[in-house]
Amino acid sequence: MTMPDNQQPLTVLIAADTYPPHINGAAQFGYRLAKGMTARGHNVHVLACRPSTGPSFSEFSEEATVHRLRSHSVPTHEYFRVTFPWEIKKEIGLLFDRIQPDVVHIQSHYMIGEHVLYEAVKRGIRIVATNHFMPENLNPFLPFPQWFKDIIGRISWKDMGKVMGQADVVTTPTPLAAKAMHQHAFLRKVLPLSNGIDSAAYELLPGETVERHASPTVLFAGRLAEEKHVDVLIDALAKTPKNLDIHLEIVGGGEVRPALEAQVARLGLRDRVKFLGLASDEELRRAYIAADLFCMPGTAELQSLVTLEAMSASTPVLLADAMALPHLVRDGENGFLFTPNDSDDLAAKMVRVLTLPDDELEAMGKMSREMVENHSIERTLRSFEEIYRGASYDDLVI
Repeated sequence: MTMPDNQQPLTVLIAADTYPPHINGAAQFGYRLAKGMTARGHNVHVLACRPSTGPSFSEFSEEATVHRLRSHSVPTHEYFRVTFPWEIKKEIGLLFDRIQPDVVHIQSHYMIGEHVLYEAVKRGIRIVATNHFMPENLNPFLPFPQWFKDIIGRISWKDMGKVMGQADVVTTPTPLAAKAMHQHAFLRKVLPLSNGIDSAAYELLPGETVERHASPTVLFAGRLAEEKHVDVLIDALAKTPKNLDIHLEIVGGGEVRPALEAQVARLGLRDRVKFLGLASDEELRRAYIAADLFCMPGTAELQSLVTLEAMSASTPVLLADAMALPHLVRDGENGFLFTPNDSDDLAAKMVRVLTLPDDELEAMGKMSREMVENHSIERTLRSFEEIYRGASYDDLVI
């Protein structure tokens, strides 16, 4: 899609502290945003960290011109990298000189996002800030007691308010996330705007068939991290009646995978749990379609793109009643919510869904597909484009 003849293309700079090849929702959103804005005729640049050791460089990718800043690994995370202000501030300024952005869109208040915002403020350039972050996301990587992590969390919220409060428009994927930013970061106006999804990409193609599993199968997809609570899902599986022969597929990689594999072995579930590792987009799409039920037990989800993808594939869902996930469930219609970290409740709900007659299970999947239409990527891109061109909070009907 291109813009109308009377609209001039914009030069857009997207600042992302996490970006592919990183695998997480924020990185995926940044990629889709860049690709979508390029398709709409804009001149898009992405500023992100280099995923390996070495000097900064620029590359031409299908979605945008991507500028990679020198970065450093951290000992507590398998792929996340940090940038140092004294190494990147000058390079950010030179990049602004070279590309002359009309608008900058930061994806976090840390490191790259923070210093891109400061440069844009100095130059009087329009700023959009989107938050994908919850302080709980950091906890698994901080080798400190919980009381100290709580202090860090409060400081993180305060920093978010200080940085993002300077933007012209602040967005976040869901109303609950916006409420949290009001309460903890003291940001007066935050626009809930879905990350968006191309729901049609997860439908069966004409003439395509995907073989169903021989046994009822639950799917989890996402980073294998502490806050995802996949251990609760495995415990719940162990509590389901053996005669139902419910299986679990786990897509993704992460720091807790060895512990999860040990848990599966300890519970005697090796014949019912498959760790599929990192999957291509097509492999994941087919996994969504083949699954009988998708489960997200995470408690720090600002939206959960993988849940939206599963819903796009007409899959019923079973989600923790935490953060933004309740927005994706109509209890009993497209799935159920369960009490966070309660494997008994999760097991009971799992059995309840997977013992439904086929027609009722199919109806749940269809409802998931209908509900996801409110998260169209085209709607999201159109809204951001209006914001880039000067729309205020009051101008937008989301």
